[in-house]
Amino acid sequence: MGNANATIWNKFLGENLEENRLGIISVVLLVIGCLGGMTVGLGAVHHTWQLFLVVLPTMLTLSFLIAVAPVKQILNLALITVIIDVIVMSINLV
Repeated sequence: MGNANATIWNKFLGENLEENRLGIISVVLLVIGCLGGMTVGLGAVHHTWQLFLVVLPTMLTLSFLIAVAPVKQILNLALITVIIDVIVMSINLV
């Protein structure tokens, strides 16, 4: 029987998420920052609702990084942010 507390992040990144916090934070910061900037630059700046949809989850993710929130919460919020950014970017590119 497996670990009852195993999440998708534990299966994907290993069991020691908190030990790898600095590496995970570096990657999340790079991906979220660049993807959010690209999304705004590719057209979200022209619509207030799109700008709001991109900026709010991006800033929440960055705030969680600064606040040293648990890694699983940071990764969940980062995933939501990436999904929103990709949707808004695809709306503007079509």
